[in-house]
Amino acid sequence: MDSSRVFVNNVKRVIVKVGTAVVTRPDGRLAVGRLGALFEQLQELNSQGYEVILVSSGAVGVGRQRLRYRKFLNSSFSDLQKPQVELDGKACAAVGQSGLMALYDALFTQLDVASSQLLVTDNDFKDPEFRNQLCHTVNTLLALKVIPVFNENDAVSTRMAPYEDSSGIFWDNDSLAGLLALELKADLLILLSDVEGLYNGPPSDSKSELIDTYLKEKHDEKITFGDKSRVGRGGMQAKVKAAVYCATQVPVVITSGFTRDSILKVLQGKKVGTLFPTKRMMNEIVVSTKDINPRDMAVSARDCSRRLQSISSEERKKILLDIADALVANEAKIRAENEADVATAQQAGYEKALISRLTLKPGKISSLAKSVRVLANMDDPIGQILKRTEVADGLVLEKISSPLGVLLIVFESRPDALVQIASLAIRSGNGLLLKGGKEAMRSNVILHKIITEAIPTSVGKGLIGLVTSRDEIGDLLKLDDVIDLVIPRGSNKLVSQIKSSTKIPVLGHADGICHVYIDKSADMSMAKKIVLDAKIDYPAACNAMETLLLHKSLLNSSDIKDIIYELKTKGVEIFGGPIACEELSLPKAESFHHEYSSMACTIEFVDDVYAAIDHIHRYGSAHTDCIVTSDDEVSDIFLKQVDSAAVFHNASTRFSDGARFGLGAEVGISTGRIHARGPVAVEGLLTTRWILKGNGQVVNGDEGVTYTHKNLPL
Repeated sequence: MDSSRVFVNNVKRVIVKVGTAVVTRPDGRLAVGRLGALFEQLQELNSQGYEVILVSSGAVGVGRQRLRYRKFLNSSFSDLQKPQVELDGKACAAVGQSGLMALYDALFTQLDVASSQLLVTDNDFKDPEFRNQLCHTVNTLLALKVIPVFNENDAVSTRMAPYEDSSGIFWDNDSLAGLLALELKADLLILLSDVEGLYNGPPSDSKSELIDTYLKEKHDEKITFGDKSRVGRGGMQAKVKAAVYCATQVPVVITSGFTRDSILKVLQGKKVGTLFPTKRMMNEIVVSTKDINPRDMAVSARDCSRRLQSISSEERKKILLDIADALVANEAKIRAENEADVATAQQAGYEKALISRLTLKPGKISSLAKSVRVLANMDDPIGQILKRTEVADGLVLEKISSPLGVLLIVFESRPDALVQIASLAIRSGNGLLLKGGKEAMRSNVILHKIITEAIPTSVGKGLIGLVTSRDEIGDLLKLDDVIDLVIPRGSNKLVSQIKSSTKIPVLGHADGICHVYIDKSADMSMAKKIVLDAKIDYPAACNAMETLLLHKSLLNSSDIKDIIYELKTKGVEIFGGPIACEELSLPKAESFHHEYSSMACTIEFVDDVYAAIDHIHRYGSAHTDCIVTSDDEVSDIFLKQVDSAAVFHNASTRFSDGARFGLGAEVGISTGRIHARGPVAVEGLLTTRWILKGNGQVVNGDEGVTYTHKNLPL
């Protein structure tokens, strides 16, 4: 389900309006096959428990076709030679209405659905008693699972030319549908057209693009409407006018009545047609970024980041504190959306490890808010003078910290990552584009909304963009002139795909294959605590232990057997390398280079600390590795020679985390060797600039310049 269409989950009463262009063929005859397909959709909705109301045009067109035929049969040859007078529209409506309803009744009867006809005029709605009675009648019909069919009673309309006169309470069947949606308190109005929806140009022009979500302030002045309907009185302009009017309270979707199952697709939350959201919805959903050019999104993030850098340190701090407060205040909403994501993932059969990462456990929101406050209270990292040098007399050079620019973060499963990344971007003065996994869509949408609402207009909500379509990632990865760094957080496959698809620098790690090595001199009580914590505290984390290496002298150790027993008791599935497999009767591990991300691990015996180091270098991922030993000489060898981003002595690998390091939060853990390594926090999102201050100096071939290159105090 698309994030902009999640509102359909709460739709019960739906009004469907079919226009004359949908009801009839180009020759004016009824399009029986198309109507049959539409009525099958209405029958399915009716059987699913939806309250369905139909508003139909077409009576005038059908009547005109019939009267023309009757007039032709009753005309002499000389009559046909005379100029033909246009038939009276009211007469056409009177004749066409009975034929149209006869067909509708026949189609519904074939589908075992009861229908009713209600003809109204705009004058009827001037009477409050009529409105009350109308609501009562319709509610009674819907309770009996009868589909009411509405049409304007053109035959007795008080307007002399209802096809041209747009005065009155409603002025055509599109506006009638909008009025009924408000009057009958519908949850959704669907206007069926002969095109897929509203385009930013003529639908026949190949360069025209479908507008997914209509924003009045954005699209109102930019759309040029063509001719009205070929047979009806409205056309797209009439539909848009009615949709804007209705969307003050009820969402509207304009879509094609020619496309198979278009009504069902709308109610399945698929991105079809053009959505006209209510104002309340605009505060709850993320408008599809397909309406926003990826380059425009990135440029907006850059512009907003420059405004963020220009405000005071205290103002930036306040933004973060406001975000922390907003997270706590909206915890119930966040948890509700997250629970919906988790339920959907469970129904889809996702792996337990993914569901674990997806779930915001009790206390997580308050923990995230605390991390944001820690960041807010850190020293401002922007514009710090790192070095001052006197280049020559009166010429001073300063090296200062500076934001990277625009970051693109692609992450899977973990909605808590969105909060960490966004707060780090704000603290470091960077613009940010986020693309989360589809399994966390609802969680990401609500978190993004809460965070961006805390950003003042002086900076702009475009500072943090949420990409909702996977298709847009490819376009963003091409923007090496606008986006400065990509940080993928996810599977090996995700990281590899991104690295091969962009010229933008990529920072991150592909795997989290972390080791704990228990040396022969280890305190076994300490070792047991470390191993259990490293594996069980959060098995899905990238800093969880995946391989336990044991000194060969511990092969028959009762303490090791006790550790293995405890792991199994806690539910950890244990696999063995060649030696452990044979000696401990364990199932064989398929590979040492494997990240379980679950309650499973591999055990193997090695000769000594050097063998452990060789094993880690061969099969590890340079993430986090730990030694448990009481021998300082052995620990010194391990700490100096293991070439990983984080290397620990007598401490759980789970400490490899930006918040636990006191960095406030992290955008990820880098296992690369360029720029930043280990947990990447504020410092890893900064670069430097050079500021030179003089009083008129020129180079002039270095004549008369005496370079001093003297270090100055900061």
